[in-house]
Amino acid sequence: MRLLDVGAVLDRERDIRTVDSETETEVLKEHDDKSTSYVIVSHRWGKEVTYKEMTRLHAMNPRKRDDIRERDGYQKIIKSCEQAKKDGYRWLWIDTCCIDKRSSSELSEAINSMYRWYRNSEMCYVYLHDVDEPSFPAKQDFSRFGKSNGWPEWFSRGWTLQELIAPENAQFFNKDWVPIGTKEKLVSKLEDITRIPKLVLSWGEVPRDKLYSRERPCIAQIMSWAADRKTARLEDRAYSLLGLFGVNMPMLYGEGSKAFQRLQLEIIRTSSDHSILAWNRKAQPKLYGSVLARDPSYFRGCHDIKNVDPSRFVEKVKKCIGEGEPVVAADQDELLSFYNSVDSTRLLRWDVTNLGIQVSLPVLSDRYEDYIYEAILPCRDCHGNLITIGLASDGPRSRHTYLPFDVYPTYACPEFRSLYLDCFEEPEEIWDEVPLALRDGDTSSYGFTRCGTFRRTEVAGDTVTFSSQGDTLIVLVYANDDARCRFAVGLGYYLGEHWGCVVCDESSAQQEASSSWADFAKQAYDIMWNAPISKSPDNTKDVHLPQTIFHVEIARESRETVIRIEQCPGCCGEPGGYAEQSADELYSSLIYGAYQLQPCGQELVECSGQRIKLGDYGDFADGIFICRGNIFNHVEQLRIAPSAYKPVISPVSSDLYVLGQVHTQRDVVTASSFENKVVLHQPRNVSLPNNKDFGLLLRALSTRLACYGLVTTVIECSEFYKVDCNARRMVAEEGEGKWSAGSGTFTPLCFIALPRPWIPHCARRQQFKRIREHFYTVADMVLLSARLRALC
Repeated sequence: MRLLDVGAVLDRERDIRTVDSETETEVLKEHDDKSTSYVIVSHRWGKEVTYKEMTRLHAMNPRKRDDIRERDGYQKIIKSCEQAKKDGYRWLWIDTCCIDKRSSSELSEAINSMYRWYRNSEMCYVYLHDVDEPSFPAKQDFSRFGKSNGWPEWFSRGWTLQELIAPENAQFFNKDWVPIGTKEKLVSKLEDITRIPKLVLSWGEVPRDKLYSRERPCIAQIMSWAADRKTARLEDRAYSLLGLFGVNMPMLYGEGSKAFQRLQLEIIRTSSDHSILAWNRKAQPKLYGSVLARDPSYFRGCHDIKNVDPSRFVEKVKKCIGEGEPVVAADQDELLSFYNSVDSTRLLRWDVTNLGIQVSLPVLSDRYEDYIYEAILPCRDCHGNLITIGLASDGPRSRHTYLPFDVYPTYACPEFRSLYLDCFEEPEEIWDEVPLALRDGDTSSYGFTRCGTFRRTEVAGDTVTFSSQGDTLIVLVYANDDARCRFAVGLGYYLGEHWGCVVCDESSAQQEASSSWADFAKQAYDIMWNAPISKSPDNTKDVHLPQTIFHVEIARESRETVIRIEQCPGCCGEPGGYAEQSADELYSSLIYGAYQLQPCGQELVECSGQRIKLGDYGDFADGIFICRGNIFNHVEQLRIAPSAYKPVISPVSSDLYVLGQVHTQRDVVTASSFENKVVLHQPRNVSLPNNKDFGLLLRALSTRLACYGLVTTVIECSEFYKVDCNARRMVAEEGEGKWSAGSGTFTPLCFIALPRPWIPHCARRQQFKRIREHFYTVADMVLLSARLRALC
């Protein structure tokens, strides 16, 4: 490596200032990084000095030389050399002038060696050019660092990630070269800013000795540290991560996003870490594509992902299947055969071939659409759940695809299968800017103001513009200081559709609602980014602001989003204690159906001609159910553990003689009414859970959804038809056979009830309506009386 001679640099600068000397001083010399004691500089580039300018400074005419010496980059070199001399170091390295970037081979060698150079340095000087104070920033400040997530710009750059981790010792300086803290003393603050664990920051390296140790971060976690960092060149987003993963590859500037693809393939060749496939699917702009991420931003929100030891992987899969997540239609012998087929050696083996990445994984195929399936990765999320990726067959290869979260398929018995995963770079999809009209004028009527926006998506007046070059999610924060409450609205663009979400802040009552909106915006962004996207036709999201009388609703129509605030008909009570209740105690029968089916114990109604799903709520009258939304769309807003809302799936059974054949209880059952019998093939009973958390959910929604009926049970099957009294199949009448709830699955029967927690608010809403009508009646009479007096 080429190092600056600290003494020679300072002597030359002194000579230039005092005498007009033309004697060239050698300021750069070659040294070995392992045997030389040196300091290294980490900084944000500005107007810098190149290798050629640094070595030929004396030979330049005075005017050009003075121009170079006045640059911030040159003063940075002089100040760092003065600090190094003060600290007793003779040699210093800085990337601006110690690399001759005219040589592509030298540049490539430097980039591949840079992590090691920072690691072997005695001390790293971190220069924060935008910090004026004599102390390290104590908290996020978007007014000063608005373009870099509220922290000094150094923390938003791609190359500075390895420059923070690699050095064992680092000293931070402000713009005037005043020391403001060391890496050791600031380690807790650095962890908060970067989400890099203290252990990694303290060690000064990413541990690689034990793949499944608690101390070792997985690939997805390391990638997440770089998710929000920027580089001047697109390729540098990949090149700046080489050292963190201990891989090397040639530099090919001009290859664009292919650089990150090459990086991932190099990592796969040297690692058995499946979390490289566990990036956030919300970042995928297309329905089908490569299993590899296009850039580090795809790993945003993956900082909590952990690897699962292969020796414990089978037990983890067995536990998930035993708990009904996922739902698998297989007997114990089939499952035992699957568990025994999982080979940990094959699980750890990766091969990059001309067909794609060859890997062996457990695969879950839908019983009705086997070309779409999910592969189970030996990785878990922050809730401890195994991570799966959606795949679709494309000849011999499997391509990544999107599976909506609100579909609960029944899978065939899992298979441990060898797959070829599509990893080939496709032309980047550049789509035109997509404007979204924002209508939020009504919020000011209730004292709410828009505090600001989070992320770099463009917001101009009442228009939000999404593009392929920007973020696909933006968060807007609204606050009412008088009521001490605030909420965040997330607007996104995904797979050609706009989507939205509302998150309320339960802590704002303790402080000025607008005082720290940026912190809340970031928290809300993380919640929304990691939450699944609802593919329900319901385009309305709403939430009640805790401890207030305000209710927030966002409605989406085509290219327009409307944000409304309403006053609730009485303040929602805070969810208190909740005892376990039976279904009869939790729900009140809204209608009495015609069909009986054991062992449901409920009277079921037909869903003919309607797409009714579990959790739908709406109006029911004269045998017609009008859906107003789905209760599962509110799960992501209330931040209760998703596992609390897992539907309860149970079998239904009875003997039936159909067409002269006796079918087993498991295959075919009958639902009977006074007039009809319906044959159901492979039926299952899917019901809402009955536990404490779900009871709290019903209470939390009681004000907004008062008086609505709720679909608490649906009967799903693969085929159904009516039979006569002799068990002969009847010809379907017009309108029948259209009870589909999803491809390959039908929901011919359901049970609709009124949740008991909603009943008191139903009465209160009606009372509030009567009071409002009475008020306006009196107001009109007063106005009429005043007009009559005026006429008289």
